Amino acid sequence: MARARQLGNDGPMILEHVVLDVRSGSSAEYEAAFSKAKSIIAGSPGFRSLRLERCLEQPGRYVLLVEWDSVDAHEEGFRKSPAFEEWRDLLHGFYPERPTVQHFETAFEA
Repeated sequence: MARARQLGNDGPMILEHVVLDVRSGSSAEYEAAFSKAKSIIAGSPGFRSLRLERCLEQPGRYVLLVEWDSVDAHEEGFRKSPAFEEWRDLLHGFYPERPTVQHFETAFEA
């Protein structure tokens, strides 16, 4: 079994990975909306950190990386909370297709 990454005494960490393709020409508007939305997710129990990475080769493509205490903190906590409704209202209109969300644990680190 893979060992999840340890952050000090905080225990294992789960990484949520989402490739986000936004509507053509809406990147600036999306990033402004994301700037507002990040505080919504950051207040969720089990949330550790997030990064939104912009793709250099494909304009309008992003990768969202969110560190959680557990998959349940994300799936059962945040995604079933009223905060998720706010998050979705701010961001999901930018996605022409529903993004695929996956969860990862650290297998190796250097």
